[in-house]
Amino acid sequence: MGQYLPVIALMVVAILFGAVSFVASRLLAPRRPSAAKQAPYECGIVPGRELPERFPVSFYIVAMLFVMFDIEIIFIYPYSVARRELGSFAFWEMIAFSAVFFAAFVYVVARGALDWGPLQKYKALDSAVSADRTLSSTIRRVGTEGRIDEKAA
Repeated sequence: MGQYLPVIALMVVAILFGAVSFVASRLLAPRRPSAAKQAPYECGIVPGRELPERFPVSFYIVAMLFVMFDIEIIFIYPYSVARRELGSFAFWEMIAFSAVFFAAFVYVVARGALDWGPLQKYKALDSAVSADRTLSSTIRRVGTEGRIDEKAA
């Protein structure tokens, strides 16, 4: 137990510091709210419209995908450094982990996690596997809304 005493003491000091800081800020901070202080900060730009109540979930999904890629790199790096010592079992574990990760990534992308726009809705996966899809129906042209059609002009 003596070897854990410094860790426990540091945890107690950290918790006490957090609690004392929180209480001190509540007691000592001035309370003079104004419209400028409560407005959202937009890098010095006055917001032109009222923000919606709910933040789009797709931003959080993309952030979670980024975290998943980081976790995969964290697992792959030690394997790549010591792959000879780890043997074939670690190789197959990395293959299984990468397969599960890739399947989850394909599922999230197929559901429309990376489609940005004002109306974000989940796609039905039935259209992704239909037999009547062609190359012209599969490729989506981005940024052509509201432009003049060059063939018509």
